[in-house]
Amino acid sequence: MALASDHADVSVRPAVPGDEIAITAIQLAAWRVAHTAVLGAAVLADLDGAGITARWAEAIGTPPASGYRVLVACDGPNVVGFSAIAPVPAPESAPLDPPGGELLALEVAPAEQRNGHGSRLLAAAIDLLREDGATHVQTWVLDGDVGRAQFLSSAGLAADDSLRTLDTGTAADSTRRSVSEHRWSAQI
Repeated sequence: MALASDHADVSVRPAVPGDEIAITAIQLAAWRVAHTAVLGAAVLADLDGAGITARWAEAIGTPPASGYRVLVACDGPNVVGFSAIAPVPAPESAPLDPPGGELLALEVAPAEQRNGHGSRLLAAAIDLLREDGATHVQTWVLDGDVGRAQFLSSAGLAADDSLRTLDTGTAADSTRRSVSEHRWSAQI
């Protein structure tokens, strides 16, 4: 006799006002687990939770344009992960090329990882990008984030030759670091 799954009531839905609180908590917890070695504990400790919450509230309530979306993964009534997507217009050098999409964020609460929430979020994000006409997706991965690289690779994305360097503070900040991200992409 088969037993019901412990995860029978899992879903992905559009984020609604109020979800920004859970999204911020998940983002901060996930970043502390995945990025402390690269970004440093001091940088992560200095993140402004209230400011992050306000930015997520704005992204949910008043997205900057059509095609910007925030999704949440739920286990029952609990928000356990989130993703954010945005359109990527064709490049100026090839204005007739089809548009793409960018996965701006995808995080799952550390205690909820490896339960399929990330895969459901990614699949829902890709479906929405396709509905908007996107033919490819891209995202950026911080160097040293082996778990994210493995996840994206298993989903069919691969690193390309694009690299960007970001600074994690001001010039006067003693904890300032330069970090690199590689772009990952796939046709969808």
